[in-house]
Amino acid sequence: MITTADEDLLRRAIAIAAHAVTLGDAPYGSLLAGPDHTVLAEAHNTVRRDNDISAHPELKLARWAARELDPATAARTTLYTSCQPCGMCAGGIVRSGLGRVVYALSTEQLVELNPESGAWPTVPQEGPALFEEARAPHDAYRRE
Repeated sequence: MITTADEDLLRRAIAIAAHAVTLGDAPYGSLLAGPDHTVLAEAHNTVRRDNDISAHPELKLARWAARELDPATAARTTLYTSCQPCGMCAGGIVRSGLGRVVYALSTEQLVELNPESGAWPTVPQEGPALFEEARAPHDAYRRE
């Protein structure tokens, strides 16, 4: 359930997205808050500026949390973001151990506003293959 405090922090994430536009960056903003609603870190999208496809604010904050927070603290945080995290960011959020995500625009709403944002092609994937060869480095890593 989204609380009034959540809405306030979500508005701040939207303001970060709006500020990103004034800097020439894409309109995505996020912040990470502790259980007491204290803002721990903020970020906005810098994909174009950094020429880095991974420079989404949600992924930046997930990486920050993985580096800077112990797992118990990370699990009590909430990521507030102006748009629903994409698949890349969602994977980073899961691996970083963040406790919760609250977003403003859903992916579907974003695509309605900007159809180009949903125009990613599907990349074919083939596999699995070479199981015995591929497992060797994993087996060696676990023996150490």
